[in-house]
Amino acid sequence: MIPRESHEASSVTDTTPVEVLLVEDSAGDALLASQVLAEFPLPVRVHIARDGSQALQMLAEGSFRPRLIILDLNIPEVSGLQVLERHHSPGVPIVVLSGSSREIDRNLAIALGAVEYVQKPTSLHAFRDALWGMVEKWVFGRPSGAASEASVS
Repeated sequence: MIPRESHEASSVTDTTPVEVLLVEDSAGDALLASQVLAEFPLPVRVHIARDGSQALQMLAEGSFRPRLIILDLNIPEVSGLQVLERHHSPGVPIVVLSGSSREIDRNLAIALGAVEYVQKPTSLHAFRDALWGMVEKWVFGRPSGAASEASVS
């Protein structure tokens, strides 16, 4: 039998939305990612930063602590690599989701603290699998075939 406190804590976790920060300047990609994550089997709340400066400001405020950061590299104001250089939150994984297939971008992102580098998939199905895989792997600790298939790392 599960103790009452444990059961209550797990049910709160199941209904409390997972906070995800998406740092993406493309309105189309941000909208698509928000829609895809809204269909995730558990509640996910996506917060969008349109550039690196906005992302750093949101993260510095202290009241907002996402469970996962999904970061594009090619963003205005402060690049994704600069965000990785400037922001360090132990326990908050940062996954780079970039259109770049350059090995140097991947290596720099990982060296600066990204836990994974995923090249943006071109098909809707692969995009959904990649995003869902990120949440499953980095928020819930469940291995996902989708995340590893989309990953370059």
